[in-house]
Amino acid sequence: MPEGKIIKALSGFYYVLNESETVQCRGRGVFRKNKITPLVGDEVVFQAENDKEGYILEVKERKNELVRPPIANVDQAILVFSAVEPDFSTALLDRFLVLVEFNHIKPIICITKMDLTNAKQNKEIQHYAEDYRKAGYDVLLTSSETEEGVKELFPYLEGEISVFAGQSGVGKSSLLNALNPDLDLRTDDISSHLGRGKHTTRHVELIKVGQGLVADTPGFSSLEFMDIEIPDLNFCFPDIEKLSEECKFRGCLHMAEPKCAVKAAIENGELPSYRYEHYKTFLQEIKDRKPRY
Repeated sequence: MPEGKIIKALSGFYYVLNESETVQCRGRGVFRKNKITPLVGDEVVFQAENDKEGYILEVKERKNELVRPPIANVDQAILVFSAVEPDFSTALLDRFLVLVEFNHIKPIICITKMDLTNAKQNKEIQHYAEDYRKAGYDVLLTSSETEEGVKELFPYLEGEISVFAGQSGVGKSSLLNALNPDLDLRTDDISSHLGRGKHTTRHVELIKVGQGLVADTPGFSSLEFMDIEIPDLNFCFPDIEKLSEECKFRGCLHMAEPKCAVKAAIENGELPSYRYEHYKTFLQEIKDRKPRY
């Protein structure tokens, strides 16, 4: 039986890429019975008489999956955040980073609209970029308008399945258009009434960009930490996790414990205070949701 990868799901059809051919498939009834929903990114076994009448017979084991957006087997997430319009938010970025880290997906931070910054804003973004690089993240500063930094993304995309994610209005579709002008993805300006971007992407689809496949997704509709337990949070902050190796107590939550290396790092400027403040905020969210330890 032929095998392939689902690259688009739309109106009950699954479009399966098999080498160079794309076959339109439906899912067999057994999937509904077993409550298995094929996802974009799934490796599947299918049968087909032609490129319009195929059936998915088997969904292979996934290495990861996201619920919102619904996609599987993601290698990395390009977290697209604008420097301005809307303003850059470390709190929102850290929330995205925690969700991505929890799902064992490599995050790459891409800050867009650098051409719109004034000198003060540019300096501030450069400072934040350096903070996140020190935390262990790859950070790219780009502009879809001037194409500054856009080509630097290509090596990251090669041979990978990447999700482009971020709040609406930050320029995800504009960035993809800059990477591959043939895509001609629809973009919208910021809504002046709401002060935020309009959603321009309605379904999940893997599209070829450079030597990789990327998903221009409708974005994370939920940014809540529904599945994250208290001990997990430490591992979702790689800079805090590294420092915690020096804490006196194993399992230190970096709150009231004595001889905490994380709190010491805040005092000596080794760890940005906003990273720690976000960690504490997220920890409280999880505590409010789960029984206290």
